[in-house]
Amino acid sequence: MQLPPSRAPGQPKAGSRLALLWQRVRAFLAAGHPLVQLRVLVLLALGWLLSPLCWWNDLVINLPIAYGVGELVGHWRPEWLAGGLVAGYWLSNVVGIVLMQTSAMEVFQDPENPGNLRRELLMGLLTSSVYTVAVFALVHFGVLHTPLPELELT
Repeated sequence: MQLPPSRAPGQPKAGSRLALLWQRVRAFLAAGHPLVQLRVLVLLALGWLLSPLCWWNDLVINLPIAYGVGELVGHWRPEWLAGGLVAGYWLSNVVGIVLMQTSAMEVFQDPENPGNLRRELLMGLLTSSVYTVAVFALVHFGVLHTPLPELELT
């Protein structure tokens, strides 16, 4: 009689897609250089903080960045404040997704099948843009309200 292989709590069943990802993470952590691992994990964390996947980042991180870009552009041309806000918000989301994608690809990408980096980055740019347009539309139509009463996104 053969006993089933033991697995750590929270570890996925062997043969599943999640198990394959788990194996790649363990291989990366076991074989990688510590400075490379630290760089990848820091970029992944920064990307997550800037990306739309972090539920609280807009208020704490992305909106202050967007407001700073808007103010910077607004000092040059005051009528461009709203456009600068939208551009800053979009850029912060794009940077977050690109950071997450590049660092996650370094961990999870199959070395035998490298994939298409250009396609992956283009998809990140597209998803960030769609997310920003959706938030802009919600503010424009009054579903979401900005903390800046003088700002009109029309």
